[in-house]
Amino acid sequence: MSTQDRLRWDASYTKGDAERVCALPAVFGPVEDVFPRTGVALDIACGTGGTAVWLARRGLRVNAVDVSAVAIARARRFAEQSAVSVDFDVVDLDDGLPPGEPVDVLLCHKFRDTALYGSMLARLKPAGLLAISVLSEVDAAPGRFRAVAGELRSAFGDLDVIDDGEGRGQAWLVGRR
Repeated sequence: MSTQDRLRWDASYTKGDAERVCALPAVFGPVEDVFPRTGVALDIACGTGGTAVWLARRGLRVNAVDVSAVAIARARRFAEQSAVSVDFDVVDLDDGLPPGEPVDVLLCHKFRDTALYGSMLARLKPAGLLAISVLSEVDAAPGRFRAVAGELRSAFGDLDVIDDGEGRGQAWLVGRR
């Protein structure tokens, strides 16, 4: 990611002082019960850590990454205040997924990099769960950060798809390897 993009994200998280909520993103709410309560999770583009903390409270050992050092600092404080342990790291995903063990859950909310789709699949343990949501061109204007219609189903359709959809500028898929 460019230095300018990283600075933009840092500035965004510096300004934003909204209360952090420990929660699964709403798009995955209808299938919350398929998320395991044990194992290892990787939260990609974790922001200020609300979902990472939710996963940790659920019983998972969580690794969470984001490009913004400001977001990661806030996420670490949030996890500490929530009395859970999460391994947070500043990672530029333009360099690929960080090295690590296979995971039981890989969650990626509102971050899209098609170059990572293959490594996301490869990182899942057998029976591992992928939960991904991205901005979409469906019911929205096209843009470089938006998925084209059918993109997630095409990229991840070999998984046992539990839930997926597109609309209102968002696409999502939850599937098991």
